Amino acid sequence: MESSLSNNDQLESPATTHSPDYRSKMPPSDRDPIVDQAEANAFFPSPFSLTQYVTSKTDFDGANYPNKYTGGKWRILLIATQERYLAMEDGTFFSTGNHPVEMLLPMLHLDAAGFDIDIATISGQPVKFEMWAFPKEDAAVKGIYEKYLPKIRNPFSLDQVWKGSSGEGFTEKTPYLGVFVPGGHGALNEIPFSATVGKILRWAHANGRFLITLCHGPVCMLAANLDKPAGEKFIYEGHKIDVFPDSLDKGPNINIGYIPGKMQWFVGEELKKLGVEPLNEGITGATHQDRLVLTGDSPLASNNLGKLAAEKLLEEAKKRDG
Repeated sequence: MESSLSNNDQLESPATTHSPDYRSKMPPSDRDPIVDQAEANAFFPSPFSLTQYVTSKTDFDGANYPNKYTGGKWRILLIATQERYLAMEDGTFFSTGNHPVEMLLPMLHLDAAGFDIDIATISGQPVKFEMWAFPKEDAAVKGIYEKYLPKIRNPFSLDQVWKGSSGEGFTEKTPYLGVFVPGGHGALNEIPFSATVGKILRWAHANGRFLITLCHGPVCMLAANLDKPAGEKFIYEGHKIDVFPDSLDKGPNINIGYIPGKMQWFVGEELKKLGVEPLNEGITGATHQDRLVLTGDSPLASNNLGKLAAEKLLEEAKKRDG
């Protein structure tokens, strides 16, 4: 799974190339975002951009875990997006969601390692996928998608998951060993603004549970700064992560028509303000572990991040179960 896009893929000025006025005056181009007829002024990625980012198969090369977890206690909480449209600065909408490879490949490894996965969205609405990025010839990804489709279509409400039967939130006995937040531009919508996401991340940090996230998914870390107890510092201050580079969203992704305009804000910039350090300048499939935070730079990191997460969670489960 490779991308030929580079940070230096600078074409015409992003401010004019994909503006509504420009689109109305110019003949169609394979770099023009495609109209999403389900919503006014909404767009899918251009045909050209999909040739740069989307492949029919992933780099999945097996998920063999002879020491897979069989205890039945420890689980994964996956927080997905339920929102389809991301508003751009010029008022257009990007028709987005979670990237299917970024969600499903790590799930495949965690599932193969023996961990059940609970899927939740903010209010329990169905998960939204960027289905134009689905690897249509990848049997392994299709298989895990079909296995979890009932949970994808009917996820838990995150507030209900957090409150549980006691109504008091998670405790040290809560069986989530990891919290997984996949990427896709849709992750920028409701997740970083959810106080419940923030509570869950602070609980995970305080109780030695892992955060697993990639591409635009690390935007979830911003939620940990919401409603935090007075006097507490931001839990991810000083962490180093791999994340989708702002530079690609500011230039090339607009120039090739992947997104329909300039974004209102950028993940890396906002995380830097809170003391988080993005490591990568491009996208190579890199992953990184900093304490309990496991990150990947893009869809290219999905397979490697899945392997890393499965290995680390198996080690942790063994340690906790003695």
